[in-house]
Order: sequence, then C-alpha cells, then structure tokens
Amino acid sequence: MVTGLTGLVIGAGWLVDAAVAIALDLGVGEVVVGLTIVAAGTSLPELATSVVAALRGQRDLAIGNVVGSNVFNLVGILGLASLTAPHGLPIASQVAGLDAWVALGAAALLLPLARSGGALIRWEGALLVAAYGAYLVAVVAIALGRLAVPPAGVGVAIAGLPLLLAAGAIAWPRRREGPR
Repeated sequence: MVTGLTGLVIGAGWLVDAAVAIALDLGVGEVVVGLTIVAAGTSLPELATSVVAALRGQRDLAIGNVVGSNVFNLVGILGLASLTAPHGLPIASQVAGLDAWVALGAAALLLPLARSGGALIRWEGALLVAAYGAYLVAVVAIALGRLAVPPAGVGVAIAGLPLLLAAGAIAWPRRREGPR
C-alpha cells in the first residue's frame, strides 16, 4: 500500500508537469489541458470500472461509481486541494462562466434521465456522449480564440435546461413497472 501511494504521488507530479508542458507547447491555458487531457486521463479508471460493472449486470455499481466519484472530486478533492494551496485556488473566468455551469447541468441531467424509466438506455447514453463532445469542442474553440468565454449568464442558461428537466422529473410521477 505504501509503495502504491508513493507511486501515485510521483505519478501525479509527472502528470502535472506533463500537463503544464503540453499547455505551453500548444499555447493554451492550463485550465484547458486540465479540462481535457488530465480529466480524461484521471477518469479512465472510473470508465473501466463502470463499463465492467455494466457488462456484468451490476448497474447500480456503475452509476454509483460515477456519481460518487463526481461528488468526491468536487467536495473532497477540491476541498483538500484548496486547503493545501498557500493562497487558495484561483478560479479561471472560463470555469466560472462555462465549465462549472456545464458540470451543474450535467449532474442535473442525470435525474430526468434516470426517472424516465428507471434506467439509462442507449440513446440517452449517446446523448450524454454527444453533449460531452460538444463541450470539448467549445473548450477547444475557446482555447483557440474562436469562441469567447461566455458570460456567467450564458452558463446559467446552459445549466438551466437540465435543471428545468430535473425539476420536472421530480414533479412528474414515476412510471410503475413490474418486478425486475
């Protein structure tokens, strides 16, 4: 366990150094590399766990892994990182104007999808993957200067539709289904 933790700390250091180097080489901000390459790289174990759980019919584990990981990342990891940073963690305008709102909207979108029949089905999964693709396109377009960082009001609008759908899902009575 000690060897694994030591390797993890060393690997994390390498990841941060490599991410900064990639950002400098590409001429984009570190936040862009964090939102794309680092986020995808650190989420691959969760992807593998959820796919294996889904293939084995352990769907609750697949959903719980994703939701639990996101909650832990936002509350635990971000909280601990801000506690250890000497002057706190500055929040980039892109994160405040777009990314945090997209995260909120994505989390809110889970509720109406889950309540639509008690399961996330393939077309809903395709919708989520397409939404992530559109988000990545926006992040890269912002990094290349082809799209301006939207003001916070646009971010609120982006999160607004999923929040509205979530509120509707809460108010809408759930379909009764037979035993599974």
